[in-house]
Formats: sequence, structure tokens, C-alpha cells
Amino acid sequence: MSLLLLLGFAASTLSLGNAATDYSSTCKTIAQSISSASGVHYAGDPLYTKGNSHWASSSSQNSACVVEPANAQDVSTILGIVSNTSTPFGIRGGGHTTNQNFSSTPGVQIAMFKFSEVTYNPAPLAADGSVGTVDVGPGLIWDNVYAALQPYNVTVVGGRVTGVGVAGFAMGGGYSWLSNQYGLTIDTVTAYQLVLPNGTVTTASEAANPDLFWGLKGGFNNFGIVTKITMQAFPQGQVWGGLKTYTQDQLGKVNNATVNFINNVKDPKAGIITTYNFVIGQPGVSLLMFYDGPTPPAGIFDEFQSITSFSSDVSTRSLTSLVQASPANATAGNRGAFNTVSLKTYSPTLLAQVVNQTTVLGQKLLANAANFVSYDVEPFLPSMTSRSKGGAYPHENYLIPLNLYYAWQGSTNDQACIDTMAASAQTIYNQAVAEGQDIAGPKQIKYGNYAPAAATQDLESIYGANLPRLKEIKAKYDPTNIMGLAGGFKF
Repeated sequence: MSLLLLLGFAASTLSLGNAATDYSSTCKTIAQSISSASGVHYAGDPLYTKGNSHWASSSSQNSACVVEPANAQDVSTILGIVSNTSTPFGIRGGGHTTNQNFSSTPGVQIAMFKFSEVTYNPAPLAADGSVGTVDVGPGLIWDNVYAALQPYNVTVVGGRVTGVGVAGFAMGGGYSWLSNQYGLTIDTVTAYQLVLPNGTVTTASEAANPDLFWGLKGGFNNFGIVTKITMQAFPQGQVWGGLKTYTQDQLGKVNNATVNFINNVKDPKAGIITTYNFVIGQPGVSLLMFYDGPTPPAGIFDEFQSITSFSSDVSTRSLTSLVQASPANATAGNRGAFNTVSLKTYSPTLLAQVVNQTTVLGQKLLANAANFVSYDVEPFLPSMTSRSKGGAYPHENYLIPLNLYYAWQGSTNDQACIDTMAASAQTIYNQAVAEGQDIAGPKQIKYGNYAPAAATQDLESIYGANLPRLKEIKAKYDPTNIMGLAGGFKF
């Protein structure tokens, strides 16, 4: 469906949980201990609302206070206070999670907005294609980063759609428009600056604390609070692409074009996201196309371009403009959840099953106030895997994530929507295995940023054989489990 139609249901009143009052003394201690550059905000302050708000209202809570540290030393002070008082805390970067407690809390909410650095450190062209590094603050979204780097004609390997935060993406994996060329985001990170649970400000890289560096590449917030991420920079000129939407009568043609793209297009500069959605009572499909250059070679996107579209926003443009052409913010304010299946490819019959799931379940969940049911088909080339430099998130073996995302109104509908999505993911997985895809058992590694909250009880589904080593690293750097006071996928 069109972006305008998506926007029609996007507005939703943020619904936060009951504010906690038991932690007010912790907030006061923090306010008395941090520098004047940092701040503590309470209910009624717009900065309090900003710090607790998330893209998905299902992940938001009312905290006792919102703390905005301005530097790593204040983060250290805050971490020491919440540790000493056993106060639960949340760490909010871009705020794009859907799961409650992953970056929210009834205790002290640490909002990283002041960590907004984008500093380009140029260097001559290297053999891997990089041209220096960029220091990036974890309080940003990728839109900010791309825009800041645009005058230098460089970029980093970051998010594909608007509104996605830097922190969770760069500590979870990071599938990018540039991943076919350079790997996942975590493969291009050269260092993390972080505050350890004991309050020490340190750096993790291949040279310094290499075990911690490995763990941070997919390990999210298990090892401390990251205050700066250093990434490789790559040359970036104009790109081609944008959003096309198609109505239900064109689904078959889009299916064929998607399968043909997956099977035939080997240009690492080309990418698509085909999103099958059920919105406002009817199925449709949206397509994001990307080419890393001002004009794609003939034949890559011609089949998609020949299909009659409902709307089209495709042009030669900046990377920032292309990312912001995505409709990802259209459901902001709704409750929501993700789920995922890791696949090797898409057969015509598997893609037909995805379409069937979208249509049948979208219709079914109208009774549960689900106003958006979507399945993102995100193909990549094996060249992405060949760029892997390891890390907590296992990505040495070629897999491509199918992203399920549902949005709805009302907490009473949470379980129905989440359970339906889980069953749908299982149905698609079962069919892929039945068709011969080698993804069963321990080979079914889920991408953490798409994994459901239920994966907190099954961390092997995200980390596989890496989990024992991650637990050892966790015990080394956080022996008293201070980071356990914050939510997420915990070792």
C-alpha cells in the first residue's frame, strides 16, 4: 500500500506504564553526583517524555527519572550509583526496539542523546576499500550519521531505513545496503569505547581487550555502556533507488521479480527489500530498491520497473534521501513486535507461503486491532558472509533473515499478535526445511535485532556455539552481573 495510506494509521498515543516511585532517592543521588553538563529529568519535563518514548509504544515505560549523561565519566558515576543501590536501569540509544525492558525501565532511564558525535578521520584508500574511520555517538540514528558524512562523500555501513538507532544496530549485527560489499556493520567496527560495569572507561578493539571486542560484536548491552563506536568509512557518492508500492493484483508479478532478482542478480552494489503487508484491511506490497551508484546497469531492476505501481519514489539521490524514503516510521506509536526466520534462499513456493501468511493472518488479526502485518524479504549475496570478521553474532555461514513485524493497538492484544507471529515463523521455517534448505537445528541462527523477546529464554537460538564463550567473557567483565539490572538478551 502507499506511504500515505500507511501514514493514515500511524498516529497513536504513547501509552506508558505506571511510574515507579521507589527509585527517587537514586535519582536524587545521581543529580547530586554528575557534572552540570549532564541532566536529570522528571515527569512533566519534555526531556523526560523524550527519554522514555520509543518507536514502538510496547517498549516504553515510565521511569523514576531520565538521566542524560554528557560524557563517559558521568556514565561511570551513574553506573556506580545504580549498582550500589541495585536500581534497575535502561539504556536508550535510538529507541527502535519493540520489547519492554530492552531499553526501558521503571528505574533509572539512561538516555544517550548527548552522545551525538560524528567525526570523520580521513585516511588514504586502503585495500579493503575504506578511507579512514568515523567516530559515532550511540545516541544517534543512522539518518543523522549519513547526513553528517555527506559533505565528505563518505559513509559507514549502517541502517537501511529511517529512524533506526546506531547503538543496538552496531552491537547486534547490522544488515546494510552496503553489506554485500563490506559485510555487516559489526564487521566494519574497529573499536568500541565503553564504561565497564566496575566504572572503568576503556576501549575494546582487536588490539585492546580483544575478547571484549569480540563479545560486543553482537552482544548488545551485556558488558557495559558503550559511549563511542569507531567504524570504517567508505567512499559514497549518489545512489539510485527508493520506494515503490503495488496493489494486490500485482502480487504475482512482484513475487516472480523478487525470485528472479534473488537467483540472477550478482552485482554487490544492488539490493532490495520486498515487504508483503496487510494494512487497512487489504494486502499489498512495497519495494525498496537500492543501487550504490547514480544509475544501475540495465537488467537489474527492469522487471520491477515494468510492473504497474500504485506509487513510486525512485530516483538518483543521496544515501540519506534514499534511507528516508522508507516508510519505517509510518507505524510509530503503535505496539509492535518482531520475529524472524533465517533462510538460504526463496523458492517460488516459499514466497507464495509468505504471501499467504501475510494475507490470512492479516485478516485474522483485524479482530486484535492489528493494523499492520508485514514480512520483509531481504536477500543478500554470499559475498556478505565472506566479509565476516567474527563476533558474538555468528554470521560466518550464509543466512538471510526474513523479518516479520506486526503492529497493533492495545496491550490486551499483545499475546494474540505475538503468538500468531511465532506460529507463522514456524510455518515458514517448516516449509523451508521441507524444501531442503539446510537451516535446521543449530544452523537456525536468529538475527538478534529481529529475534522475539521469547529468545531471552533461548539464547542459543541467537548465539549458537558462541554462547559458552560469551558467558565466560561476561563473568570476566561483569562478575556481579551489574548489567543484569538492565534488560535484553542476557548471558
